[in-house]
Amino acid sequence: MQVHLRALGCRLNEAELESWARALRAHGLGVTSSPDDADLVVVNTCAVTAEAARKSRQLLRRSHRENPRAKLVVTGCYATLDAERVGALDGVDLVVPNTDKDRLVERIVARLDREAMPALATEPGEAALFALGRNRAFVKVQDGCRYRCTFCIVTVARGEERSRPLDEIVDEIRVLVGQGVREVVLTGVHVGGYGSDTGSSLRDLIAAVLQRTEVPRLRLASLEPWDLPDDFFDLFADRRLMPHVHLPLQSGCDSVLRRMSRRCRTGDFERLVERARAAVPDLNVTTDLIAGFPGETEDEWAETLAFVERIGFGHLHVFPYSPRAGTKAAGLAGQVPEAVRRERVRALHALGARMKRALLVRHLGREMPVLWEQARPAPEGGLRHAGYTPNFLRVETAAMPGADIANQILPARLAEVAADGETLLAAPHHPAR
Repeated sequence: MQVHLRALGCRLNEAELESWARALRAHGLGVTSSPDDADLVVVNTCAVTAEAARKSRQLLRRSHRENPRAKLVVTGCYATLDAERVGALDGVDLVVPNTDKDRLVERIVARLDREAMPALATEPGEAALFALGRNRAFVKVQDGCRYRCTFCIVTVARGEERSRPLDEIVDEIRVLVGQGVREVVLTGVHVGGYGSDTGSSLRDLIAAVLQRTEVPRLRLASLEPWDLPDDFFDLFADRRLMPHVHLPLQSGCDSVLRRMSRRCRTGDFERLVERARAAVPDLNVTTDLIAGFPGETEDEWAETLAFVERIGFGHLHVFPYSPRAGTKAAGLAGQVPEAVRRERVRALHALGARMKRALLVRHLGREMPVLWEQARPAPEGGLRHAGYTPNFLRVETAAMPGADIANQILPARLAEVAADGETLLAAPHHPAR
């Protein structure tokens, strides 16, 4: 029995896929990267925007069309918010809401009504993520969020905060490291809220992972800026904690932030970034932004552009505002026309591209350690390795015959910025003689 796993949306969805892959293998099921070979397809959907919901529906229809003989199991935020519509789609056999995600594999096995598991089912095997060609693992540390930003449908779909036990997370990372994983990303809906329901904290978790595992690289998913205590950045003294933080800003205008029910104002955000950059060398700060939030005037929009440029982010993840039924913002007056939202998205993308190129140029001539991925075909022919510096700058290099650098952390001399303005190019690694 072969299972194919697909996800749309956030890193948390990917982390859940990896967790299910390991659990499926433990039950004697295979995990395949080919949907054509699958007997069962699991799709982890997204609903963060109306476009994400639309893409989720498209993926479900395509999954059934590509392999109509495979059973189709659907879960995730879109499946939770619109379960009846999802269940009525052609080919869908089972809908698992977010509240039951922890039992997804159990429910799949029960639904398949399998007999005894093979003898090898419980023996250690190749990690599922390596079967998919991965050298980075996403580890889910919590789910849900206790805050209610007016635009966010995810908190409705994911529910209240639930933190995984600290020891359980540490044990999972130890297993992954033992399987050869070089980089772990801690992820969740509200990562900074880890431990709010258990008497622990994200700081406690990071310290435990660094002290009790030998993970070479540890990264953090998105962190709300109000969650970070004054001593948080002291943790980065351990160089295994990568110098990159993604701090969602959403708007650079305080009046818009109030309408969003955000708990951080621009002055707080700027002071936090200044403190972080002073404490952590080479820190790369990236962010999320929503363009065209209800009531956003031209003056408020201009404030956002000016503030974003003043901070100088390494990357902007930009969303046009998307009204989501069930959120407070969907009922606010002053909905911004779609054409204006699209134009503001374009302006933010252009600003983000300029800031990223400037950041890459500042790194030229430096030698930095890169975790390299498997070589892939290059558009110009031949093969190229891609990888990331500690501060999450993408680097590419030509693959040399006899030099297999995949899943290794090796120094790279950063020579030039690629034509796309998104990537640094490095000289190829030659085989040792």
